Amino acid sequence: MSWVPVPDGSGFTLDNLPYGVFTPLRGGRPVGEPRVGVAIGEHVLDLAAMWAGTPLGADLATGSLNRFLRRGPREWAYVRAEVRRMLETDERRRFCERSLHRIDEVALRLPVEVADYVDFYASEAHATNLGRIFRPDTPEPLLPNWKHLPVGYHGRAGTVVPSGTPVRRPSGQRGADDFGPSLRLDIEAEVGFVVGAPSTLGEPVATGAFAEHVFGVVLVNDWSARDLQRWEYQPLGPFLGKSFATSVSPWVVPLAALEAARVHGPDQRPEPLPYLAEKEPWGLDLQLEILLNGEVVSRPPYRDTYWSPAQMLAHMTVNGASLRTGDLFASGTVSGRDAGQRGSLIELSWNGERPLRLADGSERGFLEDGDTVTIRASAPGAGGGRIGLGEVSGTVVG
Repeated sequence: MSWVPVPDGSGFTLDNLPYGVFTPLRGGRPVGEPRVGVAIGEHVLDLAAMWAGTPLGADLATGSLNRFLRRGPREWAYVRAEVRRMLETDERRRFCERSLHRIDEVALRLPVEVADYVDFYASEAHATNLGRIFRPDTPEPLLPNWKHLPVGYHGRAGTVVPSGTPVRRPSGQRGADDFGPSLRLDIEAEVGFVVGAPSTLGEPVATGAFAEHVFGVVLVNDWSARDLQRWEYQPLGPFLGKSFATSVSPWVVPLAALEAARVHGPDQRPEPLPYLAEKEPWGLDLQLEILLNGEVVSRPPYRDTYWSPAQMLAHMTVNGASLRTGDLFASGTVSGRDAGQRGSLIELSWNGERPLRLADGSERGFLEDGDTVTIRASAPGAGGGRIGLGEVSGTVVG
């Protein structure tokens, strides 16, 4: 138990302690410089203040987690253990109380300075649904390579934005001599992974080294313009249809908080090549929820995702590509087998053919201006309850 009050049902318990970057607010205005904090209940503990006057404190008194992440797994474990001790005992309670801020009285920022961004296509249910939508006359909805490697593409790090950032409807080519705003703006509910410790150029990172490099997990909405994407993607894949905005949640849940959520992933046939083989499970039992204008429209389960994050990381580096602190890679759309578990509107409305009916009577094939999409998630915690990954939200503007 923590001496900081944690309301029943809160996802930010001692078992969690997610990291973020915040600026205190006074009169609704940011005051002072951004700094790294840890969420506990309805509060955030200023870690820069806790280690003020030390090199670690200097690395925590910054506008991103990057300098702290660069310190590597031993330092991550040390800080997590110390923060938990501070919040469980009275030893430094008075000092900690002066460094606590209510979450609703701070401005949350993008938690990391994103170095590179890679998006995968790891959900078999999602890839199967899109194969059936786009290639209805083909007996096998998955392309021949899909079960042999984690398919992915490089995104645009400069358009990764924090939760709450308005998403402007993109324009581009929708077909031959057809230019204009996207008419098929969509979401992709994803799970993202934040790289902390870098690797050496030319040296692949094995699946077993996943936790040596990856610090934690965020929620991702990789907004997609389906009409732009369909016209441009052959033969080189996603480009303008994906690169205009990718929203991420403000809290990074450390891998250490997700030990109880680790599961074996789906059976993989054919057997993956040796560099993709896993000696320990890195599937995660995360339950996502997608809300459209406040209404839950889907609950995708991440545990069913075919390719694990450790396999994604191994494939991303097998050619010798190096990791950098702040790299972000994401799962691609998370979808389950059932209709109520689909992680994108193109699946939920079957490419607009079966519009989604909302509680207010309105229908959606794709997003309209003014629509707000929120993705949230939870996972089993070490203490038997559930921990939260927070949420990522964005509103479409014309």
